[in-house]
Amino acid sequence: MSLSSSMRFAVFAFLLLLMAATRFSHAGGASLLPDASWAVFFIGGFYLAREWRWALPALLVATSGTDFLAIHYYGISNYCATPAYWCIVPGYSVLWLGGAWLRRQYRHMPLDLVRLCISLVISVSVCFLLTHTAFYWSSGRIKDPTLAEWWSVFREWYGFFLAVPSAYVGLATLLHIALTRRARTVADVHVIQREGS
Repeated sequence: MSLSSSMRFAVFAFLLLLMAATRFSHAGGASLLPDASWAVFFIGGFYLAREWRWALPALLVATSGTDFLAIHYYGISNYCATPAYWCIVPGYSVLWLGGAWLRRQYRHMPLDLVRLCISLVISVSVCFLLTHTAFYWSSGRIKDPTLAEWWSVFREWYGFFLAVPSAYVGLATLLHIALTRRARTVADVHVIQREGS
């Protein structure tokens, strides 16, 4: 499915709104949905790979801007606001690259679903490794850190941080498949109509 520039901008706007609406839950605010940020960067990499020069930095700025507003104006805890916070930049960039890699490999189903799973698991795992490790060892929030405790916390939270983006990406995949099929059906109808005239 090829997107026009206006459609790509609409995708960007939707991803930006989804992230802003759900990120407060990550920061301790009230939201019915879990934080979609990780999925937003992965999906953004898939649909907006060519626009990475502006779309990736814009989403990174929106991420920190949302956190800043949540902490300074809505009284959300600043527990994660440490020097380790900035490791979200390489972490989220890895998610973006995972989506961009998938886009370059995108050919046909069902092989694309296998590539999707591989790309998502690897990019989420690397992002979690980067952000979790940075927070645990350099945030100053953990008193007397140990390798055993780091591993224990890693195992405790890894499943959650894999499941949430997987759920969002799964929904996006279903929507993508439905829209792609619809676009093909419309194109086939136009071809039939032209041939019949």
